[in-house]
Amino acid sequence: MAKRPSGKRYSQALFELAVDQGQPDQWAESLKFAAQTLDNAEFRALLKDAKVPSAERVKAVTAVLGDLPPMVQNLVSLLVARGLIDLLPQVAAAYEQLLDQYRGRQQVEITSAVALTQGDRQHITRFVGDLIGRDVVLTTSVDENILGGLIIQIGDRLLDGSTRARLEGLRKQLRSDVLASAG
Repeated sequence: MAKRPSGKRYSQALFELAVDQGQPDQWAESLKFAAQTLDNAEFRALLKDAKVPSAERVKAVTAVLGDLPPMVQNLVSLLVARGLIDLLPQVAAAYEQLLDQYRGRQQVEITSAVALTQGDRQHITRFVGDLIGRDVVLTTSVDENILGGLIIQIGDRLLDGSTRARLEGLRKQLRSDVLASAG
């Protein structure tokens, strides 16, 4: 069975071209726009329909994304022609990671039980930035189920300082203490 290609390979090639042309940020926005635009279920069905000739699918993409940089259009057309349009969101995300790395930034996701104030966001941004030694691009979300505290996702690292996690840890400790004293 043939291995399905990864979006990273395409994003790496596009990123290198974008840097060579001095437009990595603009191309990131263009890729994000293309991924959002082609997220429409009906349009995606057309792009994946084997009955529609490849040239017609590429023509449809070009008509919709005509204002984007030619290299971004070429990449999207290539993905359409190869039947890999589902990779576009992965390509855009991998490209964004490359751009962050290039710019010395780190995406950080914060989950809290309540909405954070602007002051809280600034404090967390400074704290995490000092911790990792990079500029931080903060994304926040609210999840009342964590009860309190914060969950901080930095790349593939998870720092769970939520009240829910602490209570879960306490429950496990109590359970193991009860089992140890009963045995």
